[in-house]
Amino acid sequence: MSSSEPLIRNISDTARWVAVYRANETERPDALFRDPLARRLAGERGEQIASAGFTRHHTWSFATRTYLFDQYITEQIAQGTDMVVNLAAGLDTRPYRMALPATLQWIEVDLPELIDYKESVLEGEKPVCRLERFRLDLAQADAASDLFKQLGARARRILILTEGLLIYLPTEQVAALAEQLASVSSMQRWVLDLCSPALRRMIQRQMGGPLSEAGARLQFAPEQGPDFFRAHGWEPLEARSMLKTAARLKRLPFWLRLMAFFPDTQGRKPQRPWGGICLLGRQ
Repeated sequence: MSSSEPLIRNISDTARWVAVYRANETERPDALFRDPLARRLAGERGEQIASAGFTRHHTWSFATRTYLFDQYITEQIAQGTDMVVNLAAGLDTRPYRMALPATLQWIEVDLPELIDYKESVLEGEKPVCRLERFRLDLAQADAASDLFKQLGARARRILILTEGLLIYLPTEQVAALAEQLASVSSMQRWVLDLCSPALRRMIQRQMGGPLSEAGARLQFAPEQGPDFFRAHGWEPLEARSMLKTAARLKRLPFWLRLMAFFPDTQGRKPQRPWGGICLLGRQ
C-alpha cells in the first residue's frame, strides 16, 4: 500500500477488515465459531486496516454479530428454509464453514470485483451446500428486482441476510429494498443488523472519517428501530442485543460491562445506544 493511498479505499475493503476479526475469533481456544478461510481472505490489506487505531475496540462486536447471524441461520434452516440469499455477501464463508444441508441453495450477491477476488482466493475450496454467486450492484433497482423474482421462483421458503449492509444505505434505499423483497412471496424471513441513531453517532465519531473518505458513509439508523420495516412489508419478530449477547459470551470489554445491566431497549429508544440483530417476517 502506497503512502498516498487511503487505508480504506472503498466499501469492499471493509469486507477484508471484518474477515480479520473472524480470523482472530477462530484462533481463540474458546472460539464462538471457526472460519479457517478468513485469514486468507483478509489478506495484507485487511490486516493493515484491522491494526489501525480506530478499529481496535470493535473486535467483540464483529465476533458477536457473526455468532448471532449463525444462530438465526441455523434456527431458520431447522424451520424449513430451503434457500438463503446473502445480499452484499462480502467475504462471508458460511457455505464452507457451517453445518448446512447439502440440498440447501445458498445465493451470494455482491459487486463483480469483490466476487472475482473471493473466487480467486477460494479456488479449489468446496462448499457444503449448493452455492451460486451473482455479480450485481444492489443500487441497480430494476436488475435487483428481476433477480429477486428469479430466485423467488426457485424456492419455497427463503431467508434473506444483510449483514453489515444497511447502515451504509440512505433510508429511502432501505425502504425500497424492503418493499422489493416483500413483493416476493417465498421470501419469508430476513435477518439484519441494526443500530440506533445514538449508536450510529458513536460509531461515526470513532470510525466515520476513514469510512466516509472511502465512500462508505454511515447512514441508516432508524428512530423507530425494527418497527421501521412495518411500513415496508415486514413484521419485526425478534431483536437480540449485541451488547447483552457479548456479555453472556464473555466477549464484552471491561469498560462496557456495566452497560450490559441496563434494560434492553430493543432499538426503540433513539436516544439510547443500541445495536442488535433482528429477525423480520414477511407480512
